[in-house]
Amino acid sequence: MAKILLVEDDIDLATTVVDGLQDERHVVELATNGNDGAYLLQLEEFDIIILDWDLPGKSGVEIAKQFRASGKKTPIILLTGRTLIDHKEEGIESGADDYLTKPFDIRELKMRIKAILRRASGGTGNQICIADLMLDPAKYKLTKSGTDVHLAPKDFALLEFFMRNPDQVFSVQSIMSRVWSYDSDASSEGLRSAIRRIRKVIDAAEDPTHSMIENVARVGYRLNSSG
Repeated sequence: MAKILLVEDDIDLATTVVDGLQDERHVVELATNGNDGAYLLQLEEFDIIILDWDLPGKSGVEIAKQFRASGKKTPIILLTGRTLIDHKEEGIESGADDYLTKPFDIRELKMRIKAILRRASGGTGNQICIADLMLDPAKYKLTKSGTDVHLAPKDFALLEFFMRNPDQVFSVQSIMSRVWSYDSDASSEGLRSAIRRIRKVIDAAEDPTHSMIENVARVGYRLNSSG
């Protein structure tokens, strides 16, 4: 059971989401405009935040940016009718951890929430250490040279997959089927965007030409365990 904030101005959709999540015994608080949603985030603590992109008052992206600027790390799922990969990447860059494209099946939203809660409760293995990276799936924690760094849940899952299978080459389709099998929005372009975001976090800034995640021409990707 989780305490969830839903910020959504479409009343029919909001009712469907609230009813569906309450069926899973979650406690859901609803705001129907961006200003009220931002205000609730100042007053209360939540386990998960679900934001519509286009809202009266502040947009979901504005709320996410302000929330992250305050130093808070509660997982954010962004609901959006925008389908271009640039829009989705903008949402992730704003501080959202995941996105779901409208229209969506409530079962898919439930799966996203379950995946986030499973990570928070320690539902997967032990610490994995490669080069200067330490990834702890149980605590949803990633450090580089001892310093905490942040990745969105989908990107974290992708890096975890690579770190559990170092030096092995995987095709794009293989990666998507193993890591993002639940995600109806998974695509090769989305995978490339995720790898770019991960590289920004894990690679040495002083050598932008080298990456731990290597592109193997006409085959796929692998994580080089030597760093």
